[in-house]
Formats: sequence, C-alpha cells, structure tokens
Amino acid sequence: MQDISNYQSIRKTAESLYKTMGRIRCPALDDVVHFNAEGFNHLMYKGERKERNKIDQITKFKLLSKAKIIIGLSTTYQEYDESMMQIKKKRHKKIVVEPATVRYWGFVAIIQGFRVKTIVRQIGNGQRHFWSVIPAWRTDHYRNIRRISMAKGSLGED
Repeated sequence: MQDISNYQSIRKTAESLYKTMGRIRCPALDDVVHFNAEGFNHLMYKGERKERNKIDQITKFKLLSKAKIIIGLSTTYQEYDESMMQIKKKRHKKIVVEPATVRYWGFVAIIQGFRVKTIVRQIGNGQRHFWSVIPAWRTDHYRNIRRISMAKGSLGED
C-alpha cells in the first residue's frame, strides 16, 4: 500500500507545475492543447464533488510532467471517442444544461520508462484541453470500439 502522508506536498508541487504548463502545440491534432483548471480538477475528482482516492490522485500527479511531453511529441493518437453529452454551461449568469458533442483523444506512449496514456478533450467547437493522465498498463480493454467501413461496395473490389 502506498503512503499518502505526503499527499498535500505532492499535490502542491503538481499544482505549481500545472500552472506553468499553459498550452502546447500538439502535432497529432495540428492544434494547441490548453492546460486549464478543468484538467487539474479532473485529476482530483471523478465527477461533481466525487473525490478520487488519494493513491489514484498521487499517481496522476506524478505522471503530470510526462503528459505535456507526450502531447508535444505525439504525431498520432491511438484512441478517439466522440459522443453527445449533457454539459453545464453558463448563459446570462445562469447555469443551463445543453447537449454538446464531446471528443476525446488518447495518446499512449512509453516515456522515461513508463507506459502512459494522456487524454485530451474538446467540448463542441471549444478549445482542446488536457483532460487526464493515467498509467496505461492494460491493453485488453477499450471503451466503445467502433468499426467504420469506408468501402462503397464489395470490399474485394474497392
């Protein structure tokens, strides 16, 4: 079992590092990825007010420096997911829930001896932002694998 007695100092160090990240160009997306408050918040919470356990948070905090390297160097993404979700937005000083297309890109890389997955998210046509970083030690499970055929007729003839 991992020691969590130094959780506060690890969190403060990670938060200081995160504040310096700002944004970085991602060659795979040919766009800029922002490191905003939503991304850091997601490292600590699963959903609204549901805190992740401290060991998971520490793991994510320690992998944070590798996430920026992966986003900046990756020329391809390994996973992609797109779905409609109900998103809370501020409209005229009120919070409303609206449907929006949410896209996720997963970048898996072995960096500095660790196999790490970094996730980037985009809501609607908004800016792409860092969403999460996790150790990627499992390869047997992928969420909602989709097969898309681009063929128009017989696969043997196309």
